[in-house]
Amino acid sequence: MRVVILAGGRGTRFAEETWIRPKPMIEVGGKPLLWHIMNIYAAHGFREFLVACGYKGGMIHDYVRRSPDARGPAAAPWGVQGVDTGLDTQTGGRILRLKERLGSESFMVTYGDGVGDVDVSALVAFHQAHGKLATMTAVRPPSRFGALTLAGDQVVEFTEKPQVGEGWINGGFFVFEPGMLDYLTDDTTILEHQPLERLAAARQLCAYQHRGFWQPVDTLREKHILQDLWTSGRAPWKVW
Repeated sequence: MRVVILAGGRGTRFAEETWIRPKPMIEVGGKPLLWHIMNIYAAHGFREFLVACGYKGGMIHDYVRRSPDARGPAAAPWGVQGVDTGLDTQTGGRILRLKERLGSESFMVTYGDGVGDVDVSALVAFHQAHGKLATMTAVRPPSRFGALTLAGDQVVEFTEKPQVGEGWINGGFFVFEPGMLDYLTDDTTILEHQPLERLAAARQLCAYQHRGFWQPVDTLREKHILQDLWTSGRAPWKVW
């Protein structure tokens, strides 16, 4: 099963870094986010990657072609292809541009700027069990601030940046059947808008609930969260 990594966005909210590199090439622990994401999948035996490039895609192409890190260990090599899917193409359009490469098999899609300790094997099994066209991973959004439990004016518990207790959001880590491609129109198609809305209305979209760690990297602060976890040896997404 191939894994599509959406790596073409401009990352405008992370201008400190993305003015010189695409967001998937931002480094945590001396390795690009792209490497971390591929390792999450490879740990579950999924080692065929299509990286949908756009903004500053040349850096990703160079990494894929030249870095041994993008080929996986010799004992279990990865297949990694960087594919130019257009500078301003939207997320759904990038997937549509890969239609011929995806063929008639199930495939996975994720974003190039977020990591988590998602059990990808369980996700795929869940998708196959329900028989629908699409599965998204639902996650609890990480809090921007630490949480306090008070008794009067006394702090009785403090939790640094906990997961929010209520509500679910789209965490990526999708599994799709080829029929999902019929819900995509052209380069302007935003996956998170009409396609997922139509799939939900048709009862063809299920949610795999992930209650573990998940963290997007939209700001320098969020990069520092991951870097601190990696440096301390407590990176939850390091499942390999």
